Amino acid sequence: MMNQPNSQMESTSGNSNVNLLWQYVQSLDLNTVQQLSQPSPQVSAIMERNIVQTLGTLPPENFNFTISTSRENLGQLLVSAMMSGYFLRKAEERLSWEQQLATLDQE
Repeated sequence: MMNQPNSQMESTSGNSNVNLLWQYVQSLDLNTVQQLSQPSPQVSAIMERNIVQTLGTLPPENFNFTISTSRENLGQLLVSAMMSGYFLRKAEERLSWEQQLATLDQE
């Protein structure tokens, strides 16, 4: 959907909030986008653990294995990883806000 031109995006969305969000994302500086795209070490560790659990774990020193899958299943794994990352990032932001509010309440 990100590859669609603005006019096509606006005509297919039908929702002004989506259009505003799309305009906002397009207006972001490249450095800001890169910064937002980098998960924290905690989020990366949780996502890695989730993917490993999904694929299964075998100690690499004892086994030589290859994973094969269909394009659809790989796409589903990617979507799952992206949604997990999004969820974890939002949870991380909420925790930070709650900690800041608790600090303000204590003052």
